[in-house]
Amino acid sequence: MKRRGHRTPGAPPASLSGLATAPCLHSVATSNAATNNEAASIWTRRRVLLLNSTFEPLTALPLRRAVVMLICGKADIVHDDPAGPVIHSATRSVPVPSVIRLRNYVRVPYRARIPLTRAALMHRDQHSCAYCGGKADTVDHVVPRSRGGDHSWENCVAACSTCNHRKADRLLAEIGWTLRLVPTSPKGQHWRLLAVIHDLDPVWMRYLGEGAA
Repeated sequence: MKRRGHRTPGAPPASLSGLATAPCLHSVATSNAATNNEAASIWTRRRVLLLNSTFEPLTALPLRRAVVMLICGKADIVHDDPAGPVIHSATRSVPVPSVIRLRNYVRVPYRARIPLTRAALMHRDQHSCAYCGGKADTVDHVVPRSRGGDHSWENCVAACSTCNHRKADRLLAEIGWTLRLVPTSPKGQHWRLLAVIHDLDPVWMRYLGEGAA
């Protein structure tokens, strides 16, 4: 029995759900004669970026659902790998897509707050330490949690381990430090994807909007 009224983070809008698995999809061929195990892994591991008809990023779909949408005429391929695998159905062959686009516009409910995750915060701060500008490898609370700081976009920044260790649980005013940039909460659907999807295809970055790269 199907469960209704529940959506996981990054899931497509309700109007995109419920697509049946296409029984006509029966084989995956690659230019290097992939084994059956490799072909199966394509179905289970590969995800496809779904864009609205306006090119706004919506979500990342399992490969099988993306191919079903292509075959049913609900979407078109925006980007594929010419040297990559090809999926065969009874009547046509479809290159495995990286990015597809809906033919009809889907209205997405407005959601004000983007989930705060380490990956999304690193993207926001461009992997640069908010204190020294070096390469960031950790997250720091500007106002330490022990001093009443909260875990929010406005109080978290990317930082290098050295600065994080030197700052410890002190306030910036106490050590004479300043932030290179004021931390703010990002806005836009592409930030929601960055926050909830961990296996981003590098090809997607050009479609995820300003600040995603």
